Amino acid sequence: MDTLTQKQRIVALLAITLTFCPIASAALTYLYIESFDLPIPAPPETGHAWMNDAAVPVGDSFEIIDLDVAVTLTHTAVFDLQIFLEGPDGTRIILNQYDPTGEYFDGQDYHNTIFDDQADTPIESADAPFTGRFRPKAPAQLSIFNGRDAQGQWKIQIYDWWYDNTGTLEEVRLAFTAAPEPATLTILIFALPIIRSRR
Repeated sequence: MDTLTQKQRIVALLAITLTFCPIASAALTYLYIESFDLPIPAPPETGHAWMNDAAVPVGDSFEIIDLDVAVTLTHTAVFDLQIFLEGPDGTRIILNQYDPTGEYFDGQDYHNTIFDDQADTPIESADAPFTGRFRPKAPAQLSIFNGRDAQGQWKIQIYDWWYDNTGTLEEVRLAFTAAPEPATLTILIFALPIIRSRR
């Protein structure tokens, strides 16, 4: 009989990669601010006219889950204005507008006017000068951009119904809430050398 000691050596290494979305992690917020000095409407003021587009470039790529838009402008009669937001893919929604044949009112200016789908007050129920947080003109909704990539050039476009009233776009702010990205975790499990002896 072989009386020599028999030994077996076992070494194990196990790597596990997990992909998960942390339930409790906070969504990311991205804020883009651009200052302007754009006449409303663009010269020459010979009739109904558009302002030159106010472009807000977004260099980051992320999925949108919420978008708010803030506008600051001066204008002698905001009743005349139609304000639009256009996304990088060409999708355009109306933030605010009025019917020139039946909704006339006196009023000036938008001061840090925030368009937010979750706001309590619709913009059509507010009085100029507009200051605060309002839902866009119904039935427009900023949520149309949810699920899309934010990267690219966003535009505020303003149409002025009546050239006798003029103004200036001063600032645009885009506040995005982004979907949290999945995280990866690699777990390494080591088994120390195991020596088994048998005589």
